[in-house]
Amino acid sequence: MSLRRDPRPLRARAAVAVLAIAALTLLSGCAGDEPRPDPTRTTATASAPTASPSEQPVALVPEGSAADNLPIFTQVTERVWASDRRAEGRAYVDALVEAGFDKAAMQVTRDVSTVGNPAESMQFSVLWRGECLVGQVGPDIGEAVTRVLPALEDGTLCLLGATRPIDW
Repeated sequence: MSLRRDPRPLRARAAVAVLAIAALTLLSGCAGDEPRPDPTRTTATASAPTASPSEQPVALVPEGSAADNLPIFTQVTERVWASDRRAEGRAYVDALVEAGFDKAAMQVTRDVSTVGNPAESMQFSVLWRGECLVGQVGPDIGEAVTRVLPALEDGTLCLLGATRPIDW
């Protein structure tokens, strides 16, 4: 009796790896003479406490670019990541819809493996005017990560590999 492994999990991991490498490659090429602040990180100061960028109220900019909407995308992602629903792809989609993003423009990867274990990482995206707002979360990631990346293929996809239907 031969044991054959299902190639789908390997393909999903490969897609995640390709996305991560593409994101790092794109971001490494953005370095200029002056350091850019990372909107997903906060820094401590010795002065009076102030709200971090993710705590300040932000709103969807319907006529804006993907970069204009990265702050609200990041804030929503961080809010779900900090909740008890952090491992549920649906929680990110629902929260993004509540913030004003179009569900029809979203993709999300599965939040459980083929054998029912929680996913090591999960991605979700919103296609926005030819660009993609992409989030990645999971125990192997450590913290919520959000970026603006170019759309894939013919400009209608953001995530490579298998995604789950958003049919709710």
